[in-house]
Amino acid sequence: MGSKYFRELRVYQLAEKLADEIWQIVNNWDMFAKNTIGTQIVSSADSIGANIAEGVGRGSYQDNKRFIRIARGSLHETQHWLRRAYTRRLLTLEQIDKLKLMINDLAPQFNSYLNSIGKNTK
Repeated sequence: MGSKYFRELRVYQLAEKLADEIWQIVNNWDMFAKNTIGTQIVSSADSIGANIAEGVGRGSYQDNKRFIRIARGSLHETQHWLRRAYTRRLLTLEQIDKLKLMINDLAPQFNSYLNSIGKNTK
């Protein structure tokens, strides 16, 4: 694998930032919201970074690419749950706008990272 450790990857750093922001928001919800949709959003958001880390740790370019694709799927799942939370009036427009900016920064990083895997074989 490449010499970059997963914590140094921009895609991973952005995933952590998004997950932490979502955690802080959900942490302020009532117990019903936390235990239902909150659990889903936090889980899918945390899964983004976890899959990036696991992909790097797998030791092969193919596995790394596969886990990056899974992480990208978790980002889409997170977007789904955020839409549901907004529809159910658990998120403000300001929170959605902030999260949308973070997602718009993170999403293209997956393709960039996928395209880079295996290219630097030093």
